[in-house]
Amino acid sequence: MKTLYSTTSTVTGGRAGHASLSDSDLSINMTPPGSNQEGNNPEQLLAMGYGACFDSALGVVKKMEDASFASTVETTVALLQSEGHDYKLDVKIHVIAEKTDLSAEEVQKLVEKAHEVCPYSKATRNNIDVEVTSEVK
Repeated sequence: MKTLYSTTSTVTGGRAGHASLSDSDLSINMTPPGSNQEGNNPEQLLAMGYGACFDSALGVVKKMEDASFASTVETTVALLQSEGHDYKLDVKIHVIAEKTDLSAEEVQKLVEKAHEVCPYSKATRNNIDVEVTSEVK
């Protein structure tokens, strides 16, 4: 495989620190979830990145299947804790399809295909529980 893009982040202080990128002016304060401090947490960043990647993968699938609709992707990332320090993530991806003649079932099939294509979905498969749903408005 050829590399299409690569970036490097630098984080100091973990969830209560600072993060920046080597190839961008993006620089953010990291804050623990629920702290009400100004900044962002890793789960928020995962939700945004996964949502953007998934919508792009859906665009590829729509092109492959000659399907047309406007899509909005809502991605929910939950940080879960069981006994002690046993943490895991849970992800829910919900696609809202508009401006289409496709049925809800047809859209859901395309969403499921996007889940097979999306690099984030491939990276999380068998590691994070991911649920993909859709609706037609």
